[in-house]
Amino acid sequence: MDKHQAVHPAARYFSQWSGASPAVRAGCLFLLLALLVALPFPASAGEWSLLLNGKALHLENPAGTNYNESNWGAGVQYDFDALDGNWVPLATVSGFNDSNKNPSYYAGGGILKRFDFGPEKYQLHADVGLVAFVMVREGFRGHQPFLGALPMAALGAGRVTVNLTFIPRTEPKGVPILFFQLKIGLG
Repeated sequence: MDKHQAVHPAARYFSQWSGASPAVRAGCLFLLLALLVALPFPASAGEWSLLLNGKALHLENPAGTNYNESNWGAGVQYDFDALDGNWVPLATVSGFNDSNKNPSYYAGGGILKRFDFGPEKYQLHADVGLVAFVMVREGFRGHQPFLGALPMAALGAGRVTVNLTFIPRTEPKGVPILFFQLKIGLG
């Protein structure tokens, strides 16, 4: 090709894509598939939210370690209509930079028990429950997807909620983590 000939933007994208690690490619394809599966859910049946990942607190830091606690990333969460007893089923998909600054991607679902409190006009609520997921992480388990389930809590007002997930001591890191997300309702 002539060096003065323009390169189509799609060609530049796919040339960058081919240089991505297998975990990044698998994670991106996994997120795309999860989003395509989630799209048929009618928007009127619940609420779509944007997830902004951003903070992890490592509750124990062995000497000489310096974990990444700025876990930037984004995703979506779909909260279905509450069931009897104020149980809220959810579906979620997200990507972020993990504690070792490697890309991580997950998709899953869960259920939260919602507790409404305070004046109704503020729509204050606290949620407690469980989220199960499939995840792929670069540098963990040979980049192969793995299953997990973790406790989750949330505190919100109106369309803004802070999600909190507790990750217990696991290998290879062996440190418990509190993982925070900002959830912003879109509906």
